[in-house]
Amino acid sequence: MDLKKTDAVKSWTRPQSPLDIQSVLGLDGYYKRFVKVFSSIASPLKALIQKKVNFLWSETCEKSFQELKDTLTSASVLTLPEGSGWFVVYYDASRIGLGFVVMQNMKVIAYASQQLIIHEKNYPTYDLKLGQLCLP
Repeated sequence: MDLKKTDAVKSWTRPQSPLDIQSVLGLDGYYKRFVKVFSSIASPLKALIQKKVNFLWSETCEKSFQELKDTLTSASVLTLPEGSGWFVVYYDASRIGLGFVVMQNMKVIAYASQQLIIHEKNYPTYDLKLGQLCLP
């Protein structure tokens, strides 16, 4: 890993506004395929950028922010897919979010997760599981 880049992420200061959080989550959004349970980790921060919500930084938000920085600066355990061999996809859906992991030869290739928006939380389980097919 490039130490200059990891040091830059480690030195991020606490977001002071919803716009700051959007900047952090926008960058992190690119990396979410490499971070297991990204949506769960970022959930407290995403809650602060909702409309009609007061920006109130809490201990939970701080923990989420620090955990995101830690995961982005730690060595990834993902591997590149091999030219031959089967892929195995494990997925799960709950009333909070969707997620899956793609594996080949017992090695993680990619993660994906997504929080549900309000109306999606009312979907039946089979619709939620089908929704995982649309995750990026």
